[in-house]
Amino acid sequence: MTKQITGAVIEKLNADFQLESLEVDDQPKAHEVLVHIVASGICHTDEAVRNGSAGEYPYPGVVGHEGAGTVEKVGSQVSTVKVGDHVILSYDYDGTCHNCLTGHPSSCVNWAQLNMAGVRPDGSVAFTREDGSPIHNFFNQSSFTTETLVQERNVTVIDKDIDLRKVGPLGCGFVTGSGTVFNGLKPKEGDTIAIVGTGAVGSGALMAAKIKGCSKIICVDIHDSRLEMAKELGATDTINSLNENWVDKVKELTNGEGVNFAIDTTGISSIMHQAITALASGGHLAPIAVTAKTLEFMPWNELTALQKHVDGVLMGDAIPQLALQKLINFWKAGQFPFDKLEKFYTFEQINEANQASNNGSVIKPVMIIDQDYQPGE
Repeated sequence: MTKQITGAVIEKLNADFQLESLEVDDQPKAHEVLVHIVASGICHTDEAVRNGSAGEYPYPGVVGHEGAGTVEKVGSQVSTVKVGDHVILSYDYDGTCHNCLTGHPSSCVNWAQLNMAGVRPDGSVAFTREDGSPIHNFFNQSSFTTETLVQERNVTVIDKDIDLRKVGPLGCGFVTGSGTVFNGLKPKEGDTIAIVGTGAVGSGALMAAKIKGCSKIICVDIHDSRLEMAKELGATDTINSLNENWVDKVKELTNGEGVNFAIDTTGISSIMHQAITALASGGHLAPIAVTAKTLEFMPWNELTALQKHVDGVLMGDAIPQLALQKLINFWKAGQFPFDKLEKFYTFEQINEANQASNNGSVIKPVMIIDQDYQPGE
């Protein structure tokens, strides 16, 4: 059986999002969960799928991977989620491979197949058009829909008093940025860090660096409005790289040494290379943007001789079911005010919201897909 829903379809490479009537499989399989979407953040990775910079994708499809909503149905073997639960959606993982069992599900050996192939784990599609033609999914989530079918491991249950309109972006952008600090780089109190790009991911890293007690949190961007927000969130120093050489300024702010850690969220080749230069001896760079650009450097002179490191950190190396609740606790305590970065849009405004994300005018667009939702109900 299927159920009629509305989804934002990308028909082909570089096509706009188009709202369409679709059918979703209304009978969850053993480990699946049917979720009514209340709201979804828009992430740059969604745009990277649309424009092809994320690699091959089997269009037509529905993306979106920062969803929040309520559970409508669960499969026969689902044990951690029940009908009526309020949930945040994140990435999928198999839970059985060595990396999953040792606490690193973002390094799941089947991660790419589960999240990027556009189909359910058994190879079937969750969505079809009314004529039966397939519509592919993304992150096993596809939150740019009114209803979606996910795996149990995509789901994190949260308290029902939390506003579902706000928390979807915790499932990707904010957990990626914060987790890169908490789990990937692991700075100690007093360490220094530079964060290049202060969008949602960079802002998540900034707030985490403040929680960790970094003595210098240097934020670099080309938008003064974002840099002002970075100061509000806890940046000790900000640099507009359009106006000055940001690497020289970082060295000046760190007594000529450079920073212990750097995070690049721009994915621009020259800037990633500059971030290596901005590191102190023994420093670590995490280049975490979804990008088709390359990073080139001289391994001996620029890395080995100075014992510098380039670290890959996917999804903040976070376990969603633990990390998202931790971020909510920090938020409640006033330490992770991510909702200051959000701007609400309707589902019909999806292309406008995506453009606002792309041009930097809005840090985190969030589409309210269920306009009738009332927080606390």
